[in-house]
Amino acid sequence: MRSIKRIFVHCTAGSQKQTIEDLRKEFKNKGWKNPGYHYVVMPDGTIKQMLGEEKVSNGVQGYNSTSINIAYMGGIDANGKAVDNRTEAQKASLVKLLKELRGRYPKAQILGHRDISPDTNHNGKVDSWERIKECPCFDAITEYKGI
Repeated sequence: MRSIKRIFVHCTAGSQKQTIEDLRKEFKNKGWKNPGYHYVVMPDGTIKQMLGEEKVSNGVQGYNSTSINIAYMGGIDANGKAVDNRTEAQKASLVKLLKELRGRYPKAQILGHRDISPDTNHNGKVDSWERIKECPCFDAITEYKGI
């Protein structure tokens, strides 16, 4: 089994009406052998597994070999702007899934994809203006610190 050091939370940066098949096509069109996420949480709270945890996904470049990547379907508004549009069902399922993953990987750090952006001013945190991307459109470190 892989040594898991991080659990990254993502948004799909697409419509909440997307399907898992849409995501599979998107990743295939990028030329990726494996999808970007191990799990995706649908708007109704259903958790879909896209890839076995023993396999390396393409979620966060440079970190994938030691990470589990999960996403919620959504993350943009009608104009394509980043927004936390998780449903209550998604929020509950994300917590449930993260607790399960922490049970399997108790030393893994839970982060948002945006949290690995460089701290260019070296103040010990990634400020909003330093983020390479907004994903997952909320502060995953703070929200999931109790898990």
